[in-house]
Amino acid sequence: MASDMPMTPELEQIDGEIQDIFRALQNGFQKMDKIKDSNRQAKQLEELTGKMKECKRLIKEFDRILKDEESRNPPEVNKQLNDRKQYMIKELNSYVTLRKTYQSSLGNNKRVELFDMGAGSSEPTAEDNIQMASAMSNQQLIDSGRNQMDQTDEAIARSKMVVAQTVEVGSQTATTLTQQTEQMKRIGNELDSVHFSLKKASKLVKEIGRQVATDKCIMGLLALIVFGVIAIIVVKIVNPHNKSIPDIPGMAPPAQNFQTNRRLLSTRSFRGL
Repeated sequence: MASDMPMTPELEQIDGEIQDIFRALQNGFQKMDKIKDSNRQAKQLEELTGKMKECKRLIKEFDRILKDEESRNPPEVNKQLNDRKQYMIKELNSYVTLRKTYQSSLGNNKRVELFDMGAGSSEPTAEDNIQMASAMSNQQLIDSGRNQMDQTDEAIARSKMVVAQTVEVGSQTATTLTQQTEQMKRIGNELDSVHFSLKKASKLVKEIGRQVATDKCIMGLLALIVFGVIAIIVVKIVNPHNKSIPDIPGMAPPAQNFQTNRRLLSTRSFRGL
């Protein structure tokens, strides 16, 4: 049936894997009648259930690829591929029914989970739910409902806690960002003040440098004048007859001139007598 059907290599591979699982399921259920031990039968049934789960997954993958390629295929090809998918689902459902028959014969009250999701949907099948409910007593149904309600309440409480923590973290983050923004503004203002102070300090240093240079020049000139005066005084004291150095105002005349003036005063006094 699949040899003359137009399929992509990926679909052909999935189809081949599904056919291998169908053959394995057929052989496995044929062995169930030959097994007399109930424990071995339960183990065999569990292995077959695992194969059916894998087959269901492959059918869903086949359907996903088929939908992706639907726009690129002709209508007749899409019809053939959809018919192939429906054949796979029907074949798998026949093995599911056979599994339930063997399960009932084993007297297993535990529901072996196969189709927690239906072959073409994301919710448990209505048939599985009805059969599970019919196999349970009223008290079991009440307990199961209470357990589900408790689990739902716990999930809601956890969700509320997560939301509250998220809101708290968001508030703390907003507060921290506000504080950091204000701190950055203060730092910017302080940097502006420091920059302005540095400019003023630079101007003051330049002015002080100019004043110091002027004071040094003045002090140098004063030192030269003082040293010159001291040198003249020393020369005058050491060599008072040196005519090349004029007399310094305020200093006493040389000793010779003082003696000459004294003789002149004496002569004038004698003449007056």
